[in-house]
Amino acid sequence: MPITRLTTASYLVLGLVRHLGTASPYDVKQAVAGTIGPFWALPHAQVYVQCDKLVAAGLLAQSQEKSGRQRRTLSLTAEGHEALSEWLHDDTFVPVEARDLGLLKLFFGASPEVLAPTQINEHRRSLKGYEHLAAASGEQLPQGPSGALTFGLQYERWMIQFWTEQLQRQTS
Repeated sequence: MPITRLTTASYLVLGLVRHLGTASPYDVKQAVAGTIGPFWALPHAQVYVQCDKLVAAGLLAQSQEKSGRQRRTLSLTAEGHEALSEWLHDDTFVPVEARDLGLLKLFFGASPEVLAPTQINEHRRSLKGYEHLAAASGEQLPQGPSGALTFGLQYERWMIQFWTEQLQRQTS
């Protein structure tokens, strides 16, 4: 079996397949959009590339329907479980890279009066989405997804506060 260098995208796919039990690459793509998409982007094409790479590496098992749509179904192998477990227990720190276009424009001199209203509105919209998700899930979320949701809620509130303060500093 070839040695494969695993990337964060690889672990993302392994984690989602474990979460789903068995899944087609399309199911994984849908799960990205419906779960981690707000805080970890993965292009759709990359999902398919990673699935193929992980099958070739023996970390995912694949079965394919013989008729009909000939849908591929993926599941974790023992080696896939082991690789994911090792990654989950790795405490390596990697600094966060915000990659916020509004912040970049602010740095280069864009006016908070121009940027802040849109930023505030968009972060309020995102916050409402997280609040809706929190209300719908109640106490049913496992600790990991619940922690990520809490982060999303706090992040959006902080961004609203940040842009409100930038606007107030500009107008005072």
